[in-house]
Amino acid sequence: MCGIVGAVAQRDVADILVEGLKRLEYRGYDSAGVAIVDNNNQLQRARRLGKVQELADALQANPIAGGTGIAHTRWATHGAPSEANAHPHISSETIAVVHNGIIENHDALRTRLQALGYSFTSETDTEVIAHLVHHELKSGNSLLSAVQATVKQLEGAYGTVVLDTRDKDRVVVARSGSPLVIGYGVGENFIASDMLALLPVTRKFSFLEEGDVAEVTRFEVNVFDTDGKPVKREAKESEVSHDTGDKGEYRHYMLKETFEQPTAIRNTLEGRLLANVLDINTFGEGADDIFQEIEHVQIIACGTSYHSGMVARYWLEALAGVSCNIEIASEFRYRQSHVPKNALLVTISQSGETADTLAALRLAKQIGYRASLTICNVAGSSLVRESDLAFMTKAGAEIGVASTKAFTTQLVGLLMMTLAIGQHHGMSKEKQTEIAQSLMTLPSKLEEVLALASSIEDLAEDFADKHHALFLGRGDQYPIAMEGALKLKEISYIHAEAYAAGELKHGPLALIDAEMPVIVVAPQNDLIEKLKSNVEEVRARGGLMYVFADSNANFSSDDTMKVINVPVCDDLIAPIVYTLPLQLLSYYVAIIKGTDVDQPRNLAKSVTVE
Repeated sequence: MCGIVGAVAQRDVADILVEGLKRLEYRGYDSAGVAIVDNNNQLQRARRLGKVQELADALQANPIAGGTGIAHTRWATHGAPSEANAHPHISSETIAVVHNGIIENHDALRTRLQALGYSFTSETDTEVIAHLVHHELKSGNSLLSAVQATVKQLEGAYGTVVLDTRDKDRVVVARSGSPLVIGYGVGENFIASDMLALLPVTRKFSFLEEGDVAEVTRFEVNVFDTDGKPVKREAKESEVSHDTGDKGEYRHYMLKETFEQPTAIRNTLEGRLLANVLDINTFGEGADDIFQEIEHVQIIACGTSYHSGMVARYWLEALAGVSCNIEIASEFRYRQSHVPKNALLVTISQSGETADTLAALRLAKQIGYRASLTICNVAGSSLVRESDLAFMTKAGAEIGVASTKAFTTQLVGLLMMTLAIGQHHGMSKEKQTEIAQSLMTLPSKLEEVLALASSIEDLAEDFADKHHALFLGRGDQYPIAMEGALKLKEISYIHAEAYAAGELKHGPLALIDAEMPVIVVAPQNDLIEKLKSNVEEVRARGGLMYVFADSNANFSSDDTMKVINVPVCDDLIAPIVYTLPLQLLSYYVAIIKGTDVDQPRNLAKSVTVE
């Protein structure tokens, strides 16, 4: 959600800022803007509704020269998408601000500032920051101390960058609940909400912690904690490689990332399973001692990551013999919960910055969890830094808003976590070997599934005029059905729901008719006969069935049912294998519907506000 880029340099920075915004487009946004202090110490601002390219075209037509600037892509919260509401926001033509997050007390602050004579030109909560900083500067404060005084008045979440035309060789940044990273150059320094934005100009980064305020100039970065005391935030070289401009042979990032899954999972497995033995240190220092003590696992996640956690519950209880709860982060953090003895809190997040999940982790530390582990794709993210243990999925950059390879690599990480915990809870050597061997076969199985793409593309034609869909699964395939429904609604805008197939008679059967496609995931397992009975209930009521099943399940296509045979695979990895056909189905349906596959409306890749 939203993106921030800032720079303090000797050279002109407009192109750097715009390129950084382009690299953050995957996060989701509705408008973009830049503010630069020009060579005459005047504030120049350009804002556009729509894509970053609109802003780039405007700057090409009317260039802005200057070495200090900030830029932003906005995902609307307060105020509709419009040029007036786009960032940066300014005060008195001297202060410019960009901001990620939500200022919860903005109404009270706005009223107070209006009484002080300030006029507002937008509906946003962000504009209060610009006016507050300007007001604090009237007291003779430095920009640093003005921002420090300002953030003490803010309630809510913010990652914000402030510049002042009267002090053009510095910017001040502040972080509370919304991530910010500092990028270090030679005679120039940078700020961003995601280091991917800055990879063209630097590989050296440090991450601000909660409550940090930092003063950034061309030659130095000074960081201060919540109490205003100087602190050091270690700068490290990043090994991340990413080129947002390269879709290769693929039409969309989502399709590219779907087909990258065999390679991504090989990367996830690499060096972690040797001779069918899991290296426990892959979870971090002290993992062996922690897993030995764990008697319960509480999983916290949102969206797609929540679905991966639901699958993990089946694995942990059936394979490792450890009780497990799974809860949506935004629910967990706002209720009183009982903490079982020796409980492990597991958070799952692609970005490592998901606001509700991060808040749940911080709550867990206060209420007595034995330890915390995160399953995450971004090294250096807040969840990774603040958790006791971390498993990095190594999926690589995922640009499409609808998660594909991040989801399946999370599942791999969770199955490896199950193996690691199970080793300390009586899991037999035979079962440990079986899990390891199944994981090693997974990439090749996924390559077989991807070979079905053309058949699934043909199947998608049936959804051209559909407005609703129902997904069914049983056991650990029920969360996969939920993920399939989520993918379809995310990118095709078809209303889709998922049910445990045994729940059909408890309500969903009322929806069945010839206009309601029903998608079923049906691997050959202990529940297949039960699932077949559920399928017959749908067929008896005139429903149209689309069944993804392995050949041993003995489903046959006819006038009321189309069957896609999925490669036969071990039960352990079936949830991962059956994910890919549903990803492909949603993608091809979205193509037919003509939607924006990579950046679906109203959605953001990284949800960093509540």
